[in-house]
Amino acid sequence: MTRFFSVAAVAAAALAFTPAAGIAQTARGYYAATPATTPEKASLVTRTTVWKCGEGVCVASKATSRDAIMCELVARELGELTAFSVQGVAFDADALAKCNARAR
Repeated sequence: MTRFFSVAAVAAAALAFTPAAGIAQTARGYYAATPATTPEKASLVTRTTVWKCGEGVCVASKATSRDAIMCELVARELGELTAFSVQGVAFDADALAKCNARAR
């Protein structure tokens, strides 16, 4: 019986720390766009994707469009971007330049 409680305590401790990383990633969003200028609004919509902006970055959940299209759509709304990332992986300079060609 004591052995069961020891295993259960270890499992509970492991689970207590596991969701924190998942919550942090979800809060940051699947996409992250950093505009060159501060957005005028706290949120915006591109097609059917809701972007939430704060602390110099706008984030959104995964959408059905290709990553490059998502970058172009948000650049049209926000203007030039200094960075764009997908699941924490930043666009390289060429991809970002191509995206910014669509900026307003």
